[in-house]
Amino acid sequence: MEIRKNNGPLKWILIVISFLFLTIFLLLPLIYILSTAFRQGIGAYLVSISDEYTIKAAMLTIKATLWAVAVNTILGISAAWCLTKFAFRGKKILSTFIDLPVTVSPIIAGLIYVLTFGRQSDLYPILDDMGIQIIFAVPGIVLATIFVTFPFISRELIPVLTAQGTDEEEAAALMGAGTFTIFRKVTFPHIKWALLYGIVLCTARAMGEFGAVSVLSGHLRGKTNTLPLYIELLYQGYDFTGAFAASSILVLMAIIILILRLVLEKKGKKELDIKK
Repeated sequence: MEIRKNNGPLKWILIVISFLFLTIFLLLPLIYILSTAFRQGIGAYLVSISDEYTIKAAMLTIKATLWAVAVNTILGISAAWCLTKFAFRGKKILSTFIDLPVTVSPIIAGLIYVLTFGRQSDLYPILDDMGIQIIFAVPGIVLATIFVTFPFISRELIPVLTAQGTDEEEAAALMGAGTFTIFRKVTFPHIKWALLYGIVLCTARAMGEFGAVSVLSGHLRGKTNTLPLYIELLYQGYDFTGAFAASSILVLMAIIILILRLVLEKKGKKELDIKK
């Protein structure tokens, strides 16, 4: 497809609008975050980011993100493979359920888990006897993060697997290859860049999750506060330097994720061009 070349005023108007939008809604907030974080000097900034509770909040955020990515990678591949390689009743219903976390408010998702695993639930006595605590504990935060990020990997894989079809896999099966061998040798090479891209998106979304986690966490400082929750706590306590210093950690994580995304897009495009 040939890119349209237009040196007229429309091109420059669109360019100016795009840069204005990015400057106002992206660059200025980032600059304000960093300037406020360093407003009292580098010493105050280092004290804020090395605070015990900030470190614990960051570690909990990373822990919940790793669990969400790991679980959603397995579930995402399974759901995408099931929807694209098999015919069965209820296929559209399953596809609809995959998109449910996108349409449901994170606050509602958190309340659903409270009703499901809270003290008023029929499951609570069973879990309590087993010594398992979901609400106001780390498992609840992990479950909420998994829920809100579930569609990101599967929705990246489904279009790729649909476009791939089943001819190659059926040919491999006729030649005696097992299911795992077919996936590793035939399916995975087609989906690896989409999978990695989905993992990057899932990671970015998991790190910034606030609504569902806020409902389930109980805001226990040093125990169930993720980094976004701890930032809110500091901001409400008028500790602006601490709040924006902690925010800069999330900004740094987001920049790393953005760089990974650009690298994956570049490598994926390069490999696709070589195959062509």
